[in-house]
Amino acid sequence: MIARQLVVRGVVQGVGYRAALVAEARRLGVAGWVRNRPDGAVEAHVIGEADAVEALVGWARLGPRLAAVSNVEVSETTPDGSVAFTVER
Repeated sequence: MIARQLVVRGVVQGVGYRAALVAEARRLGVAGWVRNRPDGAVEAHVIGEADAVEALVGWARLGPRLAAVSNVEVSETTPDGSVAFTVER
């Protein structure tokens, strides 16, 4: 199991980015969470098998149809114990 912290910038709030990320994470069997940040970015904590996490990171660089991702910062982190993928408020 690996964990990654993502900060996604661009047009990523108000376009269904979080909901689409949750759906993709669940499809891939990845745990963690996603939330909007006050600065307009979306932040996610992603935990799972390396291949699944890397697939989700790749998806995050594109996002859903209405999003316009300009940058995704990815950093290694420690798993936080999440067992499902949820939206944090």
